[in-house]
Amino acid sequence: MDLNSASTVVLQVLTQATSQDTAVLKPAEEQLKQWETQPGFYSVLLNIFTNHSLDVNVRWLAVLYFKNGIDRYWRRVAPHALSEEEKTSLRAGLITNFNEPVNQIATQISVLIAKVARVDCPRQWPELIPTLVESVKVQDDLQQHRALLTFYHVTKTLASKRLAADRKLFYDLTSSIYSFACSLWNHHTDTFLQQICTGDEAAAANSLERTLLSLKVLRKLTVHGFVEPHWNAEVMGFLHAVFERLKQFLECSRSIRAESICRDRLEKTIILFTKVLLDFLDQHPFSFTALIQRSLEFSVSYVFTEAGEGVVFEQFIVQCMNLIKMIVKNYAYKPSKNIEDSSPETLEAHKIKTAFFTYPTLMEICRRLVTHYFLLTKEELTMWEEDPESFTVEETGGDSWKYSLRPCTEVLFIDIFHEYNQTLTPVLLEMVHSLQGSTNMENTNAILIKDAVYNAVGLAAYELFDSVDFDQWFKNQLLAELQVSHDRYKPIRRRVIWLIGQWISVKFKSDLRPVLYEAIRNLLQDRDLVVNDFEFRTDQFLPYLESMFTLLFQLLQEVTQCDTKMHVLHVLSCVIERVNMQIRPYVGCLVQYLPLLWKQSEEHNMLRCAILTTLIHLVQGLGADSKNLYPFLLPVIQLSTDVSQPPHVYLLEDGLELWLVTLENSPCLTPELLRIFQNMSALLGKSFTN
Repeated sequence: MDLNSASTVVLQVLTQATSQDTAVLKPAEEQLKQWETQPGFYSVLLNIFTNHSLDVNVRWLAVLYFKNGIDRYWRRVAPHALSEEEKTSLRAGLITNFNEPVNQIATQISVLIAKVARVDCPRQWPELIPTLVESVKVQDDLQQHRALLTFYHVTKTLASKRLAADRKLFYDLTSSIYSFACSLWNHHTDTFLQQICTGDEAAAANSLERTLLSLKVLRKLTVHGFVEPHWNAEVMGFLHAVFERLKQFLECSRSIRAESICRDRLEKTIILFTKVLLDFLDQHPFSFTALIQRSLEFSVSYVFTEAGEGVVFEQFIVQCMNLIKMIVKNYAYKPSKNIEDSSPETLEAHKIKTAFFTYPTLMEICRRLVTHYFLLTKEELTMWEEDPESFTVEETGGDSWKYSLRPCTEVLFIDIFHEYNQTLTPVLLEMVHSLQGSTNMENTNAILIKDAVYNAVGLAAYELFDSVDFDQWFKNQLLAELQVSHDRYKPIRRRVIWLIGQWISVKFKSDLRPVLYEAIRNLLQDRDLVVNDFEFRTDQFLPYLESMFTLLFQLLQEVTQCDTKMHVLHVLSCVIERVNMQIRPYVGCLVQYLPLLWKQSEEHNMLRCAILTTLIHLVQGLGADSKNLYPFLLPVIQLSTDVSQPPHVYLLEDGLELWLVTLENSPCLTPELLRIFQNMSALLGKSFTN
């Protein structure tokens, strides 16, 4: 392509490609696709997206096409690869100026420079890093920020390379720029803190953005740039400085208004500090040994004492708890049963842990977890009252323990209790004993404390096996609590039935189960139960089968959320599987309802998987009588095993199992059953392809 003549044409076509009119858009996209392999096309794109006078949408599209072209045609071995001459020109043009005014485009340019760096830096592009280092020193705010943004994306990309030769190059790069990166971070951090003190929020926000970017660079260099980082004084100095900076930033949060432009960035920076520590611990556990004591002191102080009041926020608490958890559970810090087989590094780390986790410290952590972090909040209680389904789904499903406070506190409790159960068992049992007897219905806090303690006993069920006579507790206390009908006691009724669900596979006499089934039935009648997966003996359960099945089916009809329907279906499936043919007198209503539920769940493939599982157990329970289900059953199998239908990705495995049990229970091979075999050739072809 001749750059001068081509620029006008490409610009025109890019403009057409931003059109909302498909008649204009489609031909433009086709033309751009044809040009992708033309020499000079990417040079034209570079000229277009670096021309700030052009339309933003056109420049944005030019950047995207350039970025996609790097993935497809930059490597030498790629079909239609760019010439070395053009790549040299493009590399030079990409780092000529760091003055892109539009944030979104600046980010995309930084990402595409990083993509080129992944392939070419440092061998074919030795000038990239020196240029970036010089550019982040300039006084112009825009150029400094854009260069720092690019510096971060390049560092992030190079740190992700895993081949030994690439790792060696990154180690060399890190050793050459680490001192500079540290001084850059310290400079921007000090500038931010000074501007906050003087009340210049606008300037502070800009400095904080640079602090955040320079810290992101340091995170990648520190975690991935050294083989044995504990031998490097600058690395360990930076990591120790992280704790001091964290304290400074947390104190800053007291003086920054919630609606301030700095607030969100400040919290992101605080979280990034904790990510530096977590990543370093994950990648270099023995190098982290020197930081164990300080990490535990810092985290426990802010999360479990008054030091954190008024400054901590939920995500920071989660990160601190994750840090404690990773130290407690780290296998590198656990000596072998034969001490002589343990390394000196392991013994040193274990010694530090043991010295920190004294009885008073463990007792305070345990009590604080249970009586503070386990308590249901006002928001949760309101949500439960107004939308019980959403509350239950959020609590039982929720986010990963790494990111959400409630599951994070529970996982930390389980891990600490497992590690120090001999110390903590008496503490928890004392809390249980203090709650025996009736609870004042007017005392909401007492009810919430009991809910939290019962939660702890359920989570620690396996650790408490030898310390709790659960059968006696059930007969003397828990059963009576299930029968308290006061509306304010709803959290306790719900928690007790959950607690029994936790213990039933640990320690629960079979002769107590009929009493339990009676209590469950009463709770189901009152719609006052989170459905749990209980183990049960079929002979003991049969007297309650009709009423339980009917109540579960009614619940299935009443609930509206997909996750709740899946959970109820799962319990119904378990019941059907266990009682097998004895379910036949009671399944008529379910058989009539499932076609409607299947139709309603067209956009919810996971719910359809639950329906398939239920059908599998139904067919097995009905045996030859399952032929009455064929008008619904066979089209379901047909759809689930048709690899030309998009839902097969989710439904195929359960659909094949349903097909198999249907054949096994069919009294004869009908024409309708034979028709499903039209799917078989495609299924076999798919299996051979895979």
